[in-house]
Amino acid sequence: CAEPDPPLPTLQLDAARVSVSGISSGAYMAHQVHLAFSATIDGAALVAGGPYGCAQGDLQTALSACMRPERGPEVAPLAEAVRARAIERRIDAVAGLDGDRVWLLHGRRDEVVAAAVSAATADLYRALSPLVQVSVDDDRELGHVFATADTGDCQADDAHMAACGFDLAGAVFRALVDPGLQPAVTPQGELLAFDQRPYGEDGHDPLLADRGYVYVPPQCREQRCGLHVAFHGCEMQADRIGTRFVAEAGYNRWADSAGVVVLYPQARSSLMPLNPKACWDWWGYTGRDYDTRDGAQLRWLRRVFAQLGIAV
Repeated sequence: CAEPDPPLPTLQLDAARVSVSGISSGAYMAHQVHLAFSATIDGAALVAGGPYGCAQGDLQTALSACMRPERGPEVAPLAEAVRARAIERRIDAVAGLDGDRVWLLHGRRDEVVAAAVSAATADLYRALSPLVQVSVDDDRELGHVFATADTGDCQADDAHMAACGFDLAGAVFRALVDPGLQPAVTPQGELLAFDQRPYGEDGHDPLLADRGYVYVPPQCREQRCGLHVAFHGCEMQADRIGTRFVAEAGYNRWADSAGVVVLYPQARSSLMPLNPKACWDWWGYTGRDYDTRDGAQLRWLRRVFAQLGIAV
């Protein structure tokens, strides 16, 4: 048997500088994490995702009403459900969204998730908090891809990444951290593999891969840095594409300039429960509490945050 990866490095991060991003199922997951932990998370960048609660715990609803429906999801009942969960303390209080920065990207050529679904996410944020800072980028000729700064034909490769001449990771950091931020020429920190298994709990299997990744800028060993969590999309997990996303999406050179550690958690594919493409759980395959603080994947993330000195 192969030796297990080491645990997460010992870091003491700044709990006032925590943000999330994701593409597709990763966008749904980042959105769930933001609402569940809004007292801690201060920004979210969502690429080609939809609104919290859209799937209502049902895969068929997820594949129909939350991907390419004839009409976008109705926002009012979704907002009501969010407020009810906050009152029940299943997620953080809605006031935690006040002042947060939210950036949403939807490509005009996206044939997987409809523009109306992504737009409903922006409308949900606005319905929940008049003080949330929502910006929408929906006029780019992009498909359902994670765009990189490299120039090419902008067609998705096997990793669902595309050389479009658009630095999506940079746009995320400028939207959530500092609009004037400039990247390092090349990453100078360490991209480390870590064992994801110790952060699970008995009875709450998060159905994640054994190995996750974390990028640590050089200054973050000594200084108190922020944290950004980047959620891959379906079929973008390292078990399938290796380190393409975690090393080449573009986050790491921006992280050096921003003084931010980047966490790359990894989902795993399974047939029981049905999740062959290693999507994040935004429809309930880990259990009925999947999109609350008690969901298996969110409980896992809470323990990871605690290891990094962040209480949620």
